[in-house]
Amino acid sequence: MRSRPFGRLSAQVSEVGFGAWQIGSAWGDVSEEDGKAALNAALDAGITFVDTADVYGDGRSEKIIAEVLGTRSGTRPFVASKAGRRLDPHVVEGYTKKNLEAFIDRSLSNLKVDALDLVQLHCPPLEAYWRPEIFEAVDEIQKAGKIKAYGVSVEKVEEALKAIEYPNVVSVQIIYNLFRQRPADLFFEQAKKKNIAVIARVPLASGLLSGKITKETKFASDDHRAFNRHGEAFDVGETFAGVPFETGLKAVEEIRKLVPAGASMAQFALRWILMSEAVTVVIPGARNAEQAQANARAADLAPLSQDVMAAAREIYDRLVKPHVHQRW
Repeated sequence: MRSRPFGRLSAQVSEVGFGAWQIGSAWGDVSEEDGKAALNAALDAGITFVDTADVYGDGRSEKIIAEVLGTRSGTRPFVASKAGRRLDPHVVEGYTKKNLEAFIDRSLSNLKVDALDLVQLHCPPLEAYWRPEIFEAVDEIQKAGKIKAYGVSVEKVEEALKAIEYPNVVSVQIIYNLFRQRPADLFFEQAKKKNIAVIARVPLASGLLSGKITKETKFASDDHRAFNRHGEAFDVGETFAGVPFETGLKAVEEIRKLVPAGASMAQFALRWILMSEAVTVVIPGARNAEQAQANARAADLAPLSQDVMAAAREIYDRLVKPHVHQRW
């Protein structure tokens, strides 16, 4: 497993990380036993970056991570969490130092640490990016020693570009995959100039890019791929990357032709993301140990040829871009 520098921090992290949303909630029934097995398998495969949030299962994800890490020896992985989505209603006025510090204190307790490696503002309302007092509040929490560094998880490229104007933002988490290619147009260039760590989330478009989902696939009622298909609960871009389901399936069949022998489509999709030098770490989720191991092996694939990269872009431009490019 290769590592990449985490922006301006001294940390080096594995280029494939572990996204811990699935072991928290909103992906159907994932048992605690399977969640622990998935995380252990990822760590055994050399993964050193874990991404979670305080709202994933109302703290369940963070607690599972703490329990697993408590049983392991050796170097502790870099664990990033998020804060802000516990607000109800989720409005910009709630992004106060008092509220953010309370959320961070809860994550410290769940993760059983004295300081968080990284806390990310969790897809805050658009207006938040134009309120410097919010970032100043996080600065104060950092100075108090409760967090080692902070970044922002965003929905839109415009939000990412605004976020990195704040001098102490060290990372941006953004959706980037074969179906969401706009971040590479401008944001990645700016992130590299400012040495910002880029965390690529939703890398498999909620499983569409695994190549295993069909028109007949049924999702559990507590799976966001059922209840958030049209953005009913949160930004629709988090579900299937915002691509209309039928369009996504059509694009998948064309992408399938590009997958090299011996690799799965999911591994190909992850390797495509890692072709960008601006990406620090990609964070696929996993429901079980087998998925976690397969995700880690994506790092072993040979670099993709320029012909393959061009073909992937052509599929995006023709089928997907009209639906997503200017929305996010």
